[in-house]
Amino acid sequence: EVDRIVGLEIGADDYVVKPFSPRELSARVKAVLRRSEHTASNTTVEKTFAVGQFTVDEERYRIAYREQALDLSRYEYRILLILARSPGRVYTRAQLMDLAWEEPDMSLERTVDTHVKTLRQKLKSAGAETDHILTHRGIGYSLKEQD
Repeated sequence: EVDRIVGLEIGADDYVVKPFSPRELSARVKAVLRRSEHTASNTTVEKTFAVGQFTVDEERYRIAYREQALDLSRYEYRILLILARSPGRVYTRAQLMDLAWEEPDMSLERTVDTHVKTLRQKLKSAGAETDHILTHRGIGYSLKEQD
């Protein structure tokens, strides 16, 4: 009992005594996750931000270039969102796959190249004179930092 009380007092959310059933453990984990989701949904985080000539609206899954909404696929949106969150930061293909795909092992890393190529075409049709997505040979991609 002392161990349980000390554990809870120093910050533990719950305490499971051995022997325990896997179903009970699963139910306790789900309860903690529900509480954390509820807490996360109550915190106000800015979901709209601007990066250079891009405006990102995460709640509407929309990215605009020079106030013109881009017609992006799910993965194009996710890749551009990742790059826009950290302009100048270089992401490897593997990092982009891990962050943008639900099941990154189901696709090849070169799939990222195809999506980046399509993103560049869409940006060009939206009026981009320069390439905003930089290729770092043998490494990956980054969003150009604004001067």
